[in-house]
Amino acid sequence: MVVSSLTNMDTFPTIFPPGGDSGLTSSQSEFQKMLIDERLRCEHHKTNYQTLKAEHTRLQDEYMKSQNELKRLLNEKQTHQEKFQLLLEELRGELVEKTKDLEEMKLQVLSPQKLELLRAEIQQELETPMRECFRHLDEEVEKYRAEYNKLRYEHTFLKSEFEHQKEEFARILEEEKIKYESEIARLEKDKEELRNQLLSVDPTRDSKRVEQLVREKIHLCQKLKGLEAEVEELRAEKENSGAQVENVQRIQVRQLAEMQATVRSLEAEKQSAKLQAERLEKELQSSSEQNTTLISKLHKAEREINTLTSKVKELKHSNRLEITDIKLEAARAKSELERERNKIQSELDGLQSDNEILTSAVEHHKVLLVEKDRELIRKVQAAKEEGYQKLVVLQDEKLKLQQQIVNIENAEKEKNENSDLKQQISSLQIQVTSLAQSENELLNSNQTLKEMVERLKQECRNLRSQAEKAQLEVEK
Repeated sequence: MVVSSLTNMDTFPTIFPPGGDSGLTSSQSEFQKMLIDERLRCEHHKTNYQTLKAEHTRLQDEYMKSQNELKRLLNEKQTHQEKFQLLLEELRGELVEKTKDLEEMKLQVLSPQKLELLRAEIQQELETPMRECFRHLDEEVEKYRAEYNKLRYEHTFLKSEFEHQKEEFARILEEEKIKYESEIARLEKDKEELRNQLLSVDPTRDSKRVEQLVREKIHLCQKLKGLEAEVEELRAEKENSGAQVENVQRIQVRQLAEMQATVRSLEAEKQSAKLQAERLEKELQSSSEQNTTLISKLHKAEREINTLTSKVKELKHSNRLEITDIKLEAARAKSELERERNKIQSELDGLQSDNEILTSAVEHHKVLLVEKDRELIRKVQAAKEEGYQKLVVLQDEKLKLQQQIVNIENAEKEKNENSDLKQQISSLQIQVTSLAQSENELLNSNQTLKEMVERLKQECRNLRSQAEKAQLEVEK
């Protein structure tokens, strides 16, 4: 190797054998000085070679690392560019879809004029059957109130008639009782008179008189039985009339309670219908307010989409400007590298000229050396040429490394720009996500409005069916 050949130079003798004359001694001393100078130069070149070799190894390692880093950065840049392009295409597609959905939602969202017409139609659909129902309910209430007053009047009349009949029956019963008591007293008096007559008259006449009295007694007993039967019949008629009056009173009380319950239920239905109409009016008002808020949200989303499109255009323009700046910086760096290479080439040419001068001086003194010195000089020359070749190779590699360092710096710049683009893409993704959320909210609110309108229509149909059922029940 070159290193071993250079290190073996120290083993050569530094003093030649003594010559025969003083000219040879002076030439030997000069040659020795030149040899010492050459040896110092060789040592200097040796140290330079060692440092260049270490620097070459270090630069080679750095070159490999930078080459790998450059490949990795290029791959990352390629993948980032592909991802950015895909993301940009996706964002464009999503933006087109969002604009289409926005147009569809614009067509679906009710305008204020349509909303007013719909409100008027719903109000008319609700008010017409409700007014008709209220009118029927008022008529039924008046009808039931008239029937109630009529029944109350009939009840009062029947009650007064019952009291009058009761008083009449009591008076008749009292008169009959007084009549019967007077008749019994008269009969008792006649009995006493007859008994006295029996005691005072003769038996024959008494027997006839007794027979006559017995006949009269039998007749009176029959008459008494007939009167008792009449009294029982009158009492039965009185009880029957009392039971009938009680039945009539119970029926009237039950009818009166039913009428009152019906009136209360109708009033409750009327109140509930009023409350339901008020609630429907409030729900309609709230739905109109929600529709207004949805329209405002829709306009806000349109403004956000316009701002996002302008931002995307600005980002594209800034990206093109940055790419142009990067190209200009690359051209500038390339020109600077060319100047550096020319400068290093001129320095290398100067070194080669110095080397040629040294080579000519060594060849001039080569005739004065022995064969071993020639071999030594030849080895030194070979080592120098190899060192110069390696120096040229190292200079070329140094230029390549500098070019790669510049490329790496450009790659770092592009990496930083890619990171900025990533941040911008993430912010755009966040904005797109917020737009999607707002769109979902608009769709959900529109769906709730549709469901609310359907529910209002269903409640109107239910109210209409309930009113028809109530009317049928009232007619029954």
